[in-house]
Amino acid sequence: MRFTFKHIMKKKLVFVTNNSNKLEEVHALLGNNVQLLSLKDIYCQEDIPETAETLEDNALLKARYVKKNYNLDCFADDTGLEVKALDNAPGVYSARYAGESKDPKINRQKLLRNLEKEKDRSAQFRTVIALIIGEKEYLFEGIVKGEIIREEKGTGGFGYDSIFVPEGYDQTFAELGTEIKNTISHRAMAVNKLKQFLNENE
Repeated sequence: MRFTFKHIMKKKLVFVTNNSNKLEEVHALLGNNVQLLSLKDIYCQEDIPETAETLEDNALLKARYVKKNYNLDCFADDTGLEVKALDNAPGVYSARYAGESKDPKINRQKLLRNLEKEKDRSAQFRTVIALIIGEKEYLFEGIVKGEIIREEKGTGGFGYDSIFVPEGYDQTFAELGTEIKNTISHRAMAVNKLKQFLNENE
């Protein structure tokens, strides 16, 4: 078989994150067809502001920053935990729910306190990915429904994983492990849509 440049060249994309957990998760989902770079790889040390009121706009803010300042094709994500009894809070403020320290454990503790008297504990994780290739922008969304349990379970995962049980399961994301999570999670759904788009537009 004769290989051309197209066969051996990987698509180079910057994933606009410094979160090593997310980077590892997304790299596993995208596979080896994409050369994935982080902010560290492009020597971007800026704390890119996430000041928008929606997940979509926050993802676009981050992707546009890298595109404008580094002129590299890139994608960024924003994820929110939306709890029905709390009018879909913490939502876009999930990472800083308990303050600007962005401490995941304190965030979880605050959420559990706010839900102490609630019977309806249904919730959903929603991820939005903003992709910029050339001058074009694309959005991909993934949603997984479930519920918030009353105490933390499991040591895997990150963020709210230890208190969220996805629909159809009796264990938290933190208990299920990366392999299962990567087949059913909100981020997996959004990344798989991104992957399909990249494959169809090589």
